[in-house]
Order: sequence, then structure tokens, then C-alpha cells
Amino acid sequence: MKKDFTILVTREIPKQGLDILKKNFKNVIVNTRDRNLTHNELVKMVRGVDAVLCLLSDRIDAEVISNMDRCKVISNYAVGFNNIDVDEATKRGIIVTNTPGVLTDATADLTWALILAVTRRIVEADKFVRRGRFKGWAPMLLLGTELAGKTLGIIGAGRIGTAVGLRAKGFKMKVLYFNTHKNEILEEEVGAKKVGLETLLKNSDIVTIHVPLTPKTRHLIGEREINLMKKGAYLINTSRGEVVYEKALIKALKKGKLAGAGLDVFEFEPSVPKELIELENVVLTPHIGSATVEARTKMSIVAAENIVKALSGKIPANIVNPEVLSK
Repeated sequence: MKKDFTILVTREIPKQGLDILKKNFKNVIVNTRDRNLTHNELVKMVRGVDAVLCLLSDRIDAEVISNMDRCKVISNYAVGFNNIDVDEATKRGIIVTNTPGVLTDATADLTWALILAVTRRIVEADKFVRRGRFKGWAPMLLLGTELAGKTLGIIGAGRIGTAVGLRAKGFKMKVLYFNTHKNEILEEEVGAKKVGLETLLKNSDIVTIHVPLTPKTRHLIGEREINLMKKGAYLINTSRGEVVYEKALIKALKKGKLAGAGLDVFEFEPSVPKELIELENVVLTPHIGSATVEARTKMSIVAAENIVKALSGKIPANIVNPEVLSK
């Protein structure tokens, strides 16, 4: 029997998740417009709903949350939840959930796609052919960098960082990682070594970032950190744009300090600096780390199930503010 609850889904997600919600609840409101809701629209639409399934691109700040007069759960369709004022939600007794685990492989795959694309100059080569400039094989044409024997530095060795590191074995790379805790899987499987951030930056040929965005990680990679990196190294970011100070990165790329970068996220997303767009040694993708049919479908199911559990009086498996349960 459907429960008499109203659910707001801020943008259309894969059918499997919506079907779960519609099976369990009488009223499921879905924004079917091909755009995000504006902040003012969010403020109005969260009134009178029992749960909100939102996107990473939705800013669920204190103002939005203050208008959640009936809401019991905010289910974020993402792993990260820096778009939500979790403290404010907790104060108001609202559960916040996310979708970890199900997009690990998709994001790890994209990380390696960026590594390969930038080190072997794939995007440059594609443009070269499409523009009719290919006149035959040439010994010095679009020379790139081999991965075998190089060192991969992983900043943040959680689920995704671990998956990225495990894939390095197939490329015969050495692995360094910077993480709060020891990662036994990486150490046993690929002989990875846990080091400090400075050591990692100084010794890695490719640095890849996999940390959540927090006040401590904002601009974790700034001008000082980039200057510590090897000349000719590459920087890959599939985590959050604000972890990297973009102006410092652009400066290093222009001066030749770094050989290239692969970016799926940007500091002022969705805005991308013209200077980055114009650089040939940068591969840019539009925040598609989890953009596979498999991952996005699983995310929709997990996000929907988090709501079902929360509104059934059960504890969701992916609660990010468990302290709210004691309120």
C-alpha cells in the first residue's frame, strides 16, 4: 500500500529510481524540465514535501532547508554532499543521505580515460585528423608520454582512489598515496606506499585527486603545491573543482611547469575559464565521472531506497549525519 507522503525529485533521474518512489508513495513530484531548478524555485517547491531527492548541482542551503516544513529526509543523488548545509539539516532533524560505492568503477574508469587522453594527446590528435592536417606518419608527430615505470600519486585513497590505484598495476606503474589511514589493499595489491603530501607531489609523474570537498581540502592544491610537483608532471581531478586553485594551475600549464591536466570538475562550475579552454594540453570533460548507464541507474535506486527507508522509520544505509537520530 502506498504511503501518503509527498516526494520532490529536483530533476528527472533514471526510471528505476522513480519507479521505486512511485511504487511506495502517493505523490511524487518530478521536475521534468531539462534544467536545474533555480534557488527560488527550490525554496518554494520544498514546502509541504516529506522528502527531497536532489542533485549535486542543487544548492540546498540554510534558506532552502528553513522552508522544509515537513521534510524528514534529503537524499542526495551523489557521493559528495558539499551542496547541502548538513549542519542546518541536522539542527532541524532532517536526515541527509548520499549514494557511495555505486559509482566507484565509473569514476575510476574516467580518471584513467583522462590520464591516457592527456599523456598520449588523444584530443589533440583527434582534432589534428579532423582538421585535415594528417599527411602521413612522422617521427616527431604528437609525441606523448608512456606510463610504464612512471609514478602515480593518489591524493585520497578512499573507494575511488583505491580503484584508480588498482588499475595502475596493469600499466606497470609505481603508486604513492596520501591518505588519513593506511590502505592495506593498495599496499598489498600494487605495492603502494603511504607518504606525506609534499613527498607525493615531488615524486609523482601523474597526480590524481580523490578527496571530498571540505573546508580543509578547498585549494588543497594551490600555487605552493603545484610548484612542488615535478616539471613535466600531469594533474588529474575527478573529485571537486574547488580542491584545486584554478589560477595557479593555469599559470603552471602556460609556463610549462606541468605537461598537462585532465579535469572533469572546475572551481566555479559550470563556468570554465577561457584560458583553460584555449590550452591544448588540457583535457576537459563536463563532470561525467559517474556518467555510465550502470552507475547512474544504481545511484537512482540507492537514492530512492534511502527515502523509502527513512520514511518507513528505518535507518538508511547511507546516512551522512547519524547524529540526527539522537534528536
